[in-house]
Amino acid sequence: MSTDFPTSPPESGDGSRVWEPIWRFRGYELGPEDFTHAMLELYRGEQQRSSVWRTRLDSTTYWAVITALVTLIYLFASPHHHYIVLVLTTLLIAVFLWIEARRYRYYELWSYRVRLLETDFFAAMLVPPFGPHAGWAESFAHALLMPEFPITMLEALGRRFRRNYMWVFLLLGLAWALKGYLHPIPATSWGEFASRFALGAIPGEAMIVAGLVFNGTLFAIGLATSGMRHASGEVLPKYGEFPILGELREALETREPAPGAESAVRPAARRRAQLLILVVTAKPQEIAARVLKEMRRGVTALHGKGMYTQQEREVLMVAVTVTEVAQLEQIVREEDPNAFVIVSPAQEILGRGFQPLGT
Repeated sequence: MSTDFPTSPPESGDGSRVWEPIWRFRGYELGPEDFTHAMLELYRGEQQRSSVWRTRLDSTTYWAVITALVTLIYLFASPHHHYIVLVLTTLLIAVFLWIEARRYRYYELWSYRVRLLETDFFAAMLVPPFGPHAGWAESFAHALLMPEFPITMLEALGRRFRRNYMWVFLLLGLAWALKGYLHPIPATSWGEFASRFALGAIPGEAMIVAGLVFNGTLFAIGLATSGMRHASGEVLPKYGEFPILGELREALETREPAPGAESAVRPAARRRAQLLILVVTAKPQEIAARVLKEMRRGVTALHGKGMYTQQEREVLMVAVTVTEVAQLEQIVREEDPNAFVIVSPAQEILGRGFQPLGT
């Protein structure tokens, strides 16, 4: 039985370290220096992709601001009501908000990868123990192999609304009320004021209620999502965009802070699928040696007996992540094509190479 795995490169006869190739493909080998260079190029590529989507976000905001500005100029320069123009503009800007929220999710996808490299790779070079955060490579590989949006559409809508569109909708609502009050002369009663918002056969009171419900829904989404902090591509204030509400929540909070409360410092890595693999094989030593050397994963040997064949067998138990399954299966296939492999999901794996074992 063994759970040890190598932690440092072997030494040559003169005491110097002998580094083995990190990556091989069709005769090509990647050493430590080449690996660092490849990571730098990957960082530049992800940073450029993130910047492109950030530019797309700004473009959508420009569309909304220009559309609102042109509508307001036309509305107050015209001697007629033209409320239909204001209604259509409000709906169009809501579409812009939805488009920008969708783009923001893509931006967060690329930004998440950039932040993961910055916090768990580059920042780890500057402070003890001068090594990458545990599991950072698996987190990054998982993001590359199976990309997922880090934030929900609801959080994206709320964040973009609070950052930009809240002021646009406030300005449109104020302009709508001001136009109704002033044109053609200041209203002297509520009935006169409400009647000016009539749109065809729809009475003014109904239009006012519809406007309040529409804008109230948007503001409710912005308020309800103010506590969501999964976005990693922006500097998030401690209490979000509404400090008073954040301070009130903290004052009413009585339980201990959640483990992810430090997410403002470094983004919380998404949980990777962890698996437990059992290998029933006639060549346990060969397979275990390659797993220890090539995968740098611990292996535990369990003694078993096949009740049908009455043959003694060694059962190898290996804990891996989802991105390592293919490599382990390849090793078993090459060493013992007749082996029996069981892949089971693990609820949680604690210890070296996985999640830290808490006290």
